[in-house]
Amino acid sequence: MNDIRTTALRVDDPADCPTTVLLIEDDPADARLIQDALAGTVSSAFRVEWVTRLSDALKRLGNEKFEVVLLDLSLPDGNGLEVFDQVFQAAPDALVLVLSGLTDEETAREAMARGAHDYFSKGHVDAHWLPRALRYVMERKAARGALQSSEERFRAMSDASPLGIFVSDAEGSCIYTNAAYHTISGLSLEETLGTNWSMAIHPEDRERVLAEWRVAARDQAPFQTEFRFLQKDERIVWTRVNSAAMLDGKRWFGLVQTVEDITGRKAAEFTLRVAEENLFMEKERAQVTLNSIGDAVLTTDTLGNVSYLNLVAEAMTGWAHDEALGRPIAEVFNIVDGTTRLAAANPMLRAIGENMAVGLAANTVLIRRDGSESAIEDSAAPIHNRDGQVTGAVIVFHDVSESRAMALEMAHLAQHDFLTGLPNRLLLTEQFSHAIGLARRHTKQVGLLFLDLDNFKHINDSLGHAVGDLLLQSVANRLVECVRTTDTVCRQGGDEFVILLAEIGHPQDAAHVVETLRTTLDMPHQIDGHELHVTLSIGISIFPDDGIDVDTLMQNADTAMYHAKASDRNNYQFFRADMNARAVRRQFVESSLRRALKLGEFLLHYQPKINLASGAMTGAEALIRWQDPDLGLVYPAQFVTIAEENGLIVPIGQWVLREACRQVQAWLDSGLRAVPVAVNISAVEFRHPGFLDGVARILKETGLAPRYLELELTESILMHGAVSSTSVLTALKAMGVQLAIDDFGTGYSSLSYLKRFPIDTLKIDQSFVRDICTDADDATIVAAVIGMGKNLKLRVIAEGVETHEQLEFLQARHCGEGQGFHFSHPVSAEAFAQLLVTDNDELLQQHPG
Repeated sequence: MNDIRTTALRVDDPADCPTTVLLIEDDPADARLIQDALAGTVSSAFRVEWVTRLSDALKRLGNEKFEVVLLDLSLPDGNGLEVFDQVFQAAPDALVLVLSGLTDEETAREAMARGAHDYFSKGHVDAHWLPRALRYVMERKAARGALQSSEERFRAMSDASPLGIFVSDAEGSCIYTNAAYHTISGLSLEETLGTNWSMAIHPEDRERVLAEWRVAARDQAPFQTEFRFLQKDERIVWTRVNSAAMLDGKRWFGLVQTVEDITGRKAAEFTLRVAEENLFMEKERAQVTLNSIGDAVLTTDTLGNVSYLNLVAEAMTGWAHDEALGRPIAEVFNIVDGTTRLAAANPMLRAIGENMAVGLAANTVLIRRDGSESAIEDSAAPIHNRDGQVTGAVIVFHDVSESRAMALEMAHLAQHDFLTGLPNRLLLTEQFSHAIGLARRHTKQVGLLFLDLDNFKHINDSLGHAVGDLLLQSVANRLVECVRTTDTVCRQGGDEFVILLAEIGHPQDAAHVVETLRTTLDMPHQIDGHELHVTLSIGISIFPDDGIDVDTLMQNADTAMYHAKASDRNNYQFFRADMNARAVRRQFVESSLRRALKLGEFLLHYQPKINLASGAMTGAEALIRWQDPDLGLVYPAQFVTIAEENGLIVPIGQWVLREACRQVQAWLDSGLRAVPVAVNISAVEFRHPGFLDGVARILKETGLAPRYLELELTESILMHGAVSSTSVLTALKAMGVQLAIDDFGTGYSSLSYLKRFPIDTLKIDQSFVRDICTDADDATIVAAVIGMGKNLKLRVIAEGVETHEQLEFLQARHCGEGQGFHFSHPVSAEAFAQLLVTDNDELLQQHPG
């Protein structure tokens, strides 16, 4: 038996093409039955090819298209739904009918769920039924295809339409929308299906539109309206909607709406309406505007007669609108040259004659009808008609009297200090150039004094900037009184002043002026109820010996001033060449300090404090050192003053405080019996706004108990602004930090304030301890401080204990503690840790009293 067989069927009409059928059946009897049934047709013919194996069927389907496939799901080389899937994939356009036995009907139904068009029971095949059933299935498929094609054509036409289409069923639920509707509404097909047409109406339009809809439905009238669609992105689309019912005879079974985007038309209507309103309001608006602006507006005809004045022009000229109309412009707009007082050319007549915009000459003055005057600025231009011909002129002018006065004031301020009224650096430079010219012509010299007020910052901080400003004004007035009218006193900025001495014969003339200045400034300033004393540190440079330009002389005088300030202040210094070397050294140290802070070149040494009775170590003082890569170990005396002056002492002090706290906590963590460590606080640090917060933050970060930290401050720091000092000390004390007055006796203590300060310790300055065995005054001072400390219940520590004799003296006066080389030099953290391990009593036993 052949695996592939073809049955040729007779065709009554040669013009008709037989329907091609591929029969896939391995049972010859069933196959013959089906072939005979299809061969017996008369009105239509089938060409049947028969294969018995799945592989042969797939090969035939790959080479030829069949209109009908009759498929048995049980084949020698395949079985069940797997067979159907392969055939269906190979012949997606064919009419696939499953041949089912009595036992595999359920499988046939599953095949239909997967795409089979129908299934036939092989037990019911006969020549009458099979062709008719086959034609029925084919016709049903053809009808379905035609319907699908019709729907596709409808969708294509619908999507090509610029009108949006919304179709709903009898219940009002959407069953179709086209592409234009999606664009207009901003909704996808999925978002519209099942919804009501009114869902996308703008909330502000919904009530109106639905009311119109109800009226049309009640009257069975056509429905047409305009409303806004509100898209999801808040974009608004204006639409015109027409609605029509879909009828089956008289029965209403749905609704079709067309939606037209009329946003452009609405915008055009709005623009047209606005234009009409603008045109209607133009004249009124122009009138209101001209009467509201700050400038005066005046127009004339071609003959120069007044045709319009606004309210400002009426006020400035003194002429009312009705009185001025028709009068010559020169009568109403009377202008003269402010310098010559001659009549000025009228710019409006020139604008008409030359057909161009023109302006007033500078310094023009308008004379009002009552004779009062105003400085004015203006511009005039010709007025044209539609043909471009000149029909008159317009002038716009305003009063510039105040602005000209302000310009003069601004010019003054540009060259003068706003606080004192003194010349500033800009004017000083001009005056210096003039003074140099005179000095060269007359063979003279020029002196430049750079002045800085000593301790001004303390006054400013303690009494406030208002008092500080008044003090600067008082100082400025006295400086001006001390020099000649040919000299120039300039405020450089802050509390710095510069004095230019023109045409001096000798440098000593500058010194005489300085002495006068110092004598005048010695007298107290009465400022806002305060009697204030200030002194001057002054640097002097001389032209041409110390420089031939103002910048060089200023720099050299500034350098000399710093030397004066370094020499106990309240004095003056002439510039010397060697000062520049010091200034360079100072700049080098300052830049090196910044590098040291950034690269971590600082370290701490620790010097123990000893109980003079028991010999026990009671504490230590942390002392900063700088390990410079080139200079080696640098001590504080060589850099602390510079750090204080440039503000670096604040971050350096923060580092010292943090490192000391970290080290003490490290000793405690390692099991050592650590002692409190004292850290010196400079005036700049103590007055810094973030000082208190910084101490609290460091204690928290390092975890150190506050009782292990002692802060040492000099009495001079505390006595400057004693009230504010008390509040800061009280806050520190509340944290649990110990407080000590360092170098006690060298400042200007007030015992009344000393009692108020929450101090724990007094440290006797080493300058007194040094000579206690040879100088009776020093011995008396030290004994008095020890007694006072005991009476105030304060610890007393003697600094600078270096000899056995000094120790005996202090022990005899019952001084509590001592610190100095006699016990130990400052040592590194590692060496100090060994001291903590060692019996501290040995320090005293090695030097018995």
